[in-house]
Amino acid sequence: MSNTERLRQIPSVDRLLQTPMLQEAVLAFGRTPVVATIRETLDTIRAEILAGAAFDLSPAALAPRIIERLHERLLPSLRPVLNATGVIIHTNLGRAPLSHAALEAIRAIGEGYSTLEYDLAAGKRGSRYTHVGDLLAELTGAEAGLVANNNAAALVLILATHAAGRDVLISRAHLVEIGGGFRIPDIMTQSGASLREVGTTNRTYARDYEAAITPEQTAMILRVHTSNFRIEGFVHQPTLKELVALARRYGLLVGDDLGSGALLDTTTFGLAPEPRPQESIADGADVVCFSGDKLLGGPQAGCIVGRRDVIEAIKRHPLMRAFRVDKTTLAALDATLRAYQRGTAVDELPIWQMIATPPETLRQRAEAWVGAWRRQGIRADVVESRSAIGGGSLPGQTLPTWVVRLPSSHPQQDAARLRQTTPPVIARIEDGCLLLDPRTIRPEEDALLVRVVGDALCR
Repeated sequence: MSNTERLRQIPSVDRLLQTPMLQEAVLAFGRTPVVATIRETLDTIRAEILAGAAFDLSPAALAPRIIERLHERLLPSLRPVLNATGVIIHTNLGRAPLSHAALEAIRAIGEGYSTLEYDLAAGKRGSRYTHVGDLLAELTGAEAGLVANNNAAALVLILATHAAGRDVLISRAHLVEIGGGFRIPDIMTQSGASLREVGTTNRTYARDYEAAITPEQTAMILRVHTSNFRIEGFVHQPTLKELVALARRYGLLVGDDLGSGALLDTTTFGLAPEPRPQESIADGADVVCFSGDKLLGGPQAGCIVGRRDVIEAIKRHPLMRAFRVDKTTLAALDATLRAYQRGTAVDELPIWQMIATPPETLRQRAEAWVGAWRRQGIRADVVESRSAIGGGSLPGQTLPTWVVRLPSSHPQQDAARLRQTTPPVIARIEDGCLLLDPRTIRPEEDALLVRVVGDALCR
């Protein structure tokens, strides 16, 4: 039979809609998406026939294929996954998972009305900027705090408010590129500030900053934490205290972009020291910004803390409205910060729970996974490895862990199969094997992970 004759055998849309399976789909999902899916499927079938494929073209045979495609079409593109990579703050997978308290706060504020911009005491309009700001100030030792929708926005607001049309001095070592190709020089340009580079990539001194100061033109000295890389060897950077002392002599502001937002001492977890906002404030920085969804462990947000007059001026800038956060972000951030206020961040916040989990606990969980999979005939063993912090935080720093190793002759194909499960499982590949790290799987997800991986690899 020729291709032309085969094409004539393809049933019409109306005929396919008469099948019981697709009639049920119309009742469940509506006629519009079902018809659109039928047409997409028929286009694919025509292309396959022209490529030489031969298969049953009856409506009853095609209906299951259409239903499968319909389910794929209706599945949201943003959905939960099981992160078995061992990368704790995984930017591609949504960075920090939220705590139960943060999720409950989102539900409580999101399902109804709230005091987002309402002053209960006065009975009139209030400001969303009053929420969270005092708590940020308390935790960092600053006079005031403010929240924007991410740290890049926070930096733009700081510069647009306090340095537009003037010079900002920055070390060449701090001209970093953050995730997604965004570069600090580009962000600074958009703020209206003029970038003035000082020093060299590996060595910059306080005298380099001083030599670049132009009276009436220089507005600020900016330090940017190199949170996603390290420069080692023959290096030097002035301390923040040195920069503050220099700025005071010339009447300049000092800004400190810390990026990761670590409020806890990372050295207590066997990691390298990460600069903390409270240290920057104590050292005299006028304004400090950091992310809410990295080591802070909360929702995406740009936290700004510092001198009250500096923060109040940012609040009044026209761009503040463009970069403001919504009620659910404020609710989640408030709940996250209160864990630090209570001193329970390690117990409540998922990223700190993951960081603090002892390797022996991870080994026991990995062995339990392996035991279940071996009973299904899946080859697996438990080996030592390292987990990464990720997310532009603590570059190069890892934690000891135990992972499940799944030997595979086709690791890329097996990894793809795991990504097609419900929920998808994201693994990593090393030395031709799939590795699954329990550090980034919550204990309550163990049974689900065992089931979906077992089902996927036993097919």
